[in-house]
Amino acid sequence: MSSTRGRSRSRRQRADGRYELTPGLLELVAERFKALGEPARLSILNALRERELSVSEIMDETGLGQANVSKHLQMLHTLGFVERRRDGLYVYYRIADDDIFRLCDMMCGRIERETRERGRLVS
Repeated sequence: MSSTRGRSRSRRQRADGRYELTPGLLELVAERFKALGEPARLSILNALRERELSVSEIMDETGLGQANVSKHLQMLHTLGFVERRRDGLYVYYRIADDDIFRLCDMMCGRIERETRERGRLVS
């Protein structure tokens, strides 16, 4: 899941850039959104935003326990959100595709707009 720059268009992607959401593709998208629906996983992704980290460094950054971090990293790796490399006794994790943060930033912007709008409605 490396950067999408320079990739040719998928057969499921239309000329306007949108994807044809077939039942199979919808299932895969839902699986990934479900993974991103867990705050601990988002916390791990956020910790990895700037640089690769070991499991113990991720624990320090997130406050999560070792078993919890390992479980979530396994899912994030299986779904292609993170990559890992071994260096001696340590395993280091990094973001596989920075585009995940575009999605997070879009959602944060939406939440900010909704919050502002609610403030106007309540005031």
